Amino acid sequence: MVRLTINSKTVEVPEGTSVWQAAKSAEIDVPTMCYTEEAEHFTSCMVCLVKDVASGRLFASCSTPVFEGQEVITNDQETEESRVAALELLLSEHVGDCEAPCQLVCPAHMNIPLMNRLIARGDFAKALEVVKRDIAIPAILGRICPAPCEAGCRRKQVDEAVAICHLKRYSADADVGNATQFLPELALPSGKKVAIIGSGPAGLSAAWYLQLKGHQVTIFEKNDLAGGELLNIGNEFLPREVLDQEISVILSAGAKISLNQTIDESGFSKLLDEFDAIIVAIGTIKEGMPIFGLEKGSQGITVQKNSYLTSQPKVFAIGNALRNSKMAVRSAGQGKEVATIIDNFLKTAVVLPYQERFSSKFGRLSEFEFEHYLKDSETAPRQHAGVEGFSMEAAMTEAKRCMHCDCRNPESCVLRKLSDDFKISQRRFSTEERKPVEKLIHRQGVVYESNKCIKCGICVRLTRQYKEEFGFTFVGRGFDVKVGVSFNEGIEKGLAKTAAIVAKACPTGALARFDEEEQI
Repeated sequence: MVRLTINSKTVEVPEGTSVWQAAKSAEIDVPTMCYTEEAEHFTSCMVCLVKDVASGRLFASCSTPVFEGQEVITNDQETEESRVAALELLLSEHVGDCEAPCQLVCPAHMNIPLMNRLIARGDFAKALEVVKRDIAIPAILGRICPAPCEAGCRRKQVDEAVAICHLKRYSADADVGNATQFLPELALPSGKKVAIIGSGPAGLSAAWYLQLKGHQVTIFEKNDLAGGELLNIGNEFLPREVLDQEISVILSAGAKISLNQTIDESGFSKLLDEFDAIIVAIGTIKEGMPIFGLEKGSQGITVQKNSYLTSQPKVFAIGNALRNSKMAVRSAGQGKEVATIIDNFLKTAVVLPYQERFSSKFGRLSEFEFEHYLKDSETAPRQHAGVEGFSMEAAMTEAKRCMHCDCRNPESCVLRKLSDDFKISQRRFSTEERKPVEKLIHRQGVVYESNKCIKCGICVRLTRQYKEEFGFTFVGRGFDVKVGVSFNEGIEKGLAKTAAIVAKACPTGALARFDEEEQI
């Protein structure tokens, strides 16, 4: 056995153990991207660098064996900076979107490509489940939203954008009137209470997500009907029964609503005493409206950036109370975000800003790249919905027009996780000219996008270990090296036996399954 010290902690491991494995045995986390226990190892990513205390030298922990008396540091400033540099170098050649442009420009940040894939395969219940992770009132927004997401749709570079809002509406309408409407599993009651002043799209959305997280919500509405400014939309565009239906679903999650309740300064003081948090979602601030002593700017109530916290502790404000907007989806998105912030606040007593995850992006497609993205979609023209919305057939056809610009491994991608953890800048080592994007589709439900590859070599080692006739190999030299199939054969021959195995092991979205969604 060999005894060494890692971060001042004594560790004893068998001779021949790598420093990375020794750290792991001591529950000390050292990140790596090129390491796999399924095959022999060689160093490539340089994310696992640690420091030898005696020499001050940085070395790759995944391929360096331990020795007696060794002393290692894994987490000082220099090692952290080395990992940041390694990740930024990897990202400089990583051409791919973590999230599709349509999702990035959606104010509610809905996972649009995943919804499209589920509708395309006829799994409407799962599609609605995906929608309601980010949008509490999809039947409403599917009718009135001006569809900013469609402005980001890359399909419009080819012909016309995918009809995203109509598809969202279809997924919701398919559930309306069902005896067993979609309701996610509720968290256990937290014993915490949240008051929401206002029942417009912002207040309703916040109520839905807070209730799902186990907090008891009470909505206070000054009118005799719930809906806020949604009530001012004509029945032609938003039928009253649709609004009532979606409100009833929110109430079915346990939210309470108190109608004909005008909250004045005195009433607000009582809410402060009775509730653990308050959300002000009173709509556009008009002359003479009570704002409960909260600080006000030129457009509306002033809040802290990215946290919605007002000038009073435990009081948050969202929606048109901040600034007037005609996009209900923006208010709905803020309702979701503030629910996450308040959930953390009720658990920790700390108000933290809403955190967006790291998202790699590369911009517009070139003419050459259209054919690669169209491999993953239908060539049908955009379907047009009537007053009644899409039929099932039209919805499935339209959903199949999606070019799936997102990554199929957004949750398991190690590159994204580490970039998020270390707050990486994708642009530090970027060049003006990027690599072209290409997609190779395997019959076994795997897509290979070489432009996302970081050349970790895991797929090369695995196809060799499983004795693929052709397998994957490194092609070219120097900066031009890339991973491809031996003898320029196609991906079908290269991954004849190991398609699912290498897709699961890939630390990025370069090799990914598309027949088994990891996010469902």
